[in-house]
Formats: sequence, structure tokens, C-alpha cells
Amino acid sequence: MTPVAAVTRYVIDVGVARKLAEDRVAVREDHKLVAPTLIRSQVLSALYQAVGHGELTKKEAEAQLDYLRGLRIRLLGDRVLQAEAWKVAARLGWPDTSDAEYVALTQLQADAFITLDAKLAGTVKAVVPVAPYSSLL
Repeated sequence: MTPVAAVTRYVIDVGVARKLAEDRVAVREDHKLVAPTLIRSQVLSALYQAVGHGELTKKEAEAQLDYLRGLRIRLLGDRVLQAEAWKVAARLGWPDTSDAEYVALTQLQADAFITLDAKLAGTVKAVVPVAPYSSLL
């Protein structure tokens, strides 16, 4: 009998989503991606800004958006997540709840959080498990 691979759920943030799209990475099949619904607006805004700053062409940004729309990312943003994000932001003394949604979602639905933001990773590693980007490859 062949052993069944365990599924690992990772919460990814906008930086990771953009890197996946930029690199056109094929995420391992035994990994599931999860993110708060706000990631849609954050990615759109980040790509729009990148085009505005001349870092990407509009065509490149649209290609990244298309790639991300094709990724199987479970998006969540229910009232339980919002309540937990509020608590996380308050506990960590953050001025808003954006990053707290990622942390709260990791607490509620995932095995680990992946971010490219070293400062954020350092701050939250005492609250949730943090995994490196290479875990997705």
C-alpha cells in the first residue's frame, strides 16, 4: 500500500503571491494555499503600482494577474476570521488589521504562514509557525 502524502496548508501573503506569479511556480500538489480575501485587492494594487513605477509593463502585470487567478488559493474572509484578526492586531499592537488577517487565518486554517517580509515573519513567529518560500517548491 502506497502511503498517502499529508496535505500542508500554507497561508501566503501578497509578496509570496507576486513571487509565485513572477516565477510562474508550480506549487506542489500536496500543498494547499489559503489567503484572506483582501489579497485580491492587495495584489491588484501592488501590480498597478509596479506598472506606475515602471517596474512592470501593463501586459506583464496582466499576465501575473491571470496566473494568480488560475492558482488554487482558498480565499476566506468570514466574520470568525475578522474577529480573530482584530484580536491579533490588538495583541501585537498593530495600527490596522491587514497583516493580522494573515496571522489569524494561519491560526484558524493553516499549518504555517509564508511571507517574504522578514520583519513581519520575525514578529509573528512567536504567534504562528512561519515557513520559508522554498517550502512551496
